[in-house]
Amino acid sequence: MASAIIALGGNVGDVRTTFRQAISDICSMAQAAPLARSSDYSTPPWGDEDQAPFINACIEIETKLDPQALLSVLQKVEQKFGRTRTKERRWGPRTLDLDLIAYDDVSLQTPELTLPHPRLFERAFVLVPLADIAPDRMIGGIRVRDGLASVSTQGIDRLPDTG
Repeated sequence: MASAIIALGGNVGDVRTTFRQAISDICSMAQAAPLARSSDYSTPPWGDEDQAPFINACIEIETKLDPQALLSVLQKVEQKFGRTRTKERRWGPRTLDLDLIAYDDVSLQTPELTLPHPRLFERAFVLVPLADIAPDRMIGGIRVRDGLASVSTQGIDRLPDTG
């Protein structure tokens, strides 16, 4: 079994409900066991700033799927919730964005997937929730908490638990 870190994001519709349903779908479709889930965070848009704030979170799962198969599951879950990558603006609004951040200590570079995620340590909107669940995890030779200390977290706010 492998440990996989997945980042979730969205800013269209009832994102927190989408997250709950998507996490259930990921675990079911990937034959995965959930290990940890961060809090949800309100985050400023990144890249394309002319849009609503995002909600971001991270999960850690344990799965038997290889990284490519897990990526396929994530893309199917995104599509289920209305994401059509070919019809969207880069960094634009979306119902659900799922990124495979890390898979054990695997280093991989294919046209479809790079592990660990190549821009992880530039993105506070991923590092803040990731630090909730894995502050001491080493990814690409960098401890998550150290990576978080090197970026601005301005405008990122933990959302209250939904119960």
